[in-house]
Amino acid sequence: MIFATLLIMTTPQPPPAPDLEDLHPPLAAYVEKRWSEVDAIPDERRAALDKLAGWVRRSVGASESASLTFICTHNSRRSHMTQLWAQTAAAVMGVPGIKTFSGGTEATAFNPRAVAAMTRAGFDIERPDDADNPHYAVGYGPSSPRMEAFSKVFGHEANPKEGFVAVMTCSQADASCPFVPGAAYRVSLPYEDPKASDGTEREAGAYDARVAQVATEMLYVFSRAVPSGDRHGSERSNP
Repeated sequence: MIFATLLIMTTPQPPPAPDLEDLHPPLAAYVEKRWSEVDAIPDERRAALDKLAGWVRRSVGASESASLTFICTHNSRRSHMTQLWAQTAAAVMGVPGIKTFSGGTEATAFNPRAVAAMTRAGFDIERPDDADNPHYAVGYGPSSPRMEAFSKVFGHEANPKEGFVAVMTCSQADASCPFVPGAAYRVSLPYEDPKASDGTEREAGAYDARVAQVATEMLYVFSRAVPSGDRHGSERSNP
């Protein structure tokens, strides 16, 4: 009996499934599908994802909050995808105190193709103005707070100035910004740019594939970022 009790106490518990209750129904179905693909993430990607998850878990455990800034060159595609999915994944995996941001080494606009792909995944995205660099309002559930998405440099006033983790989502920004001012930690997590498919018959498929990869990986990160004992009182193993 004592041995059985010890075994239960020391055996790592599997990560809890996402809580889909507060998501828009199409997005809930999409998240459920992506969650089923988490185990297929390659080991080489898990190494970087585990670094990010570990930093988030430690930060939340120490200060009950964590800020993440996702950075690419133009802040037009991948950095927006990762910012929005990270905030959503934190919500459905029950990780408290998460604030996500994005920026670029230069500002352009949130690319309409990326906006369309995120909409196809189930996000509610409103474009309230017709500016060259519109400020989109993005929601993941009927009662979720709206996330503002617009292109900006990573040092923009809307972004944190210190204590954040800088997540480099493209190889060009990763190479050109070996040091990110104010960042407490830096993670290299480049994604293939769907821009290469623009104007071709592969366009929608390439953007959808990138959104799916980002969604799956952010769900993985935040499933492993819950501080020990926080969710349902269960202990979690470290990445």
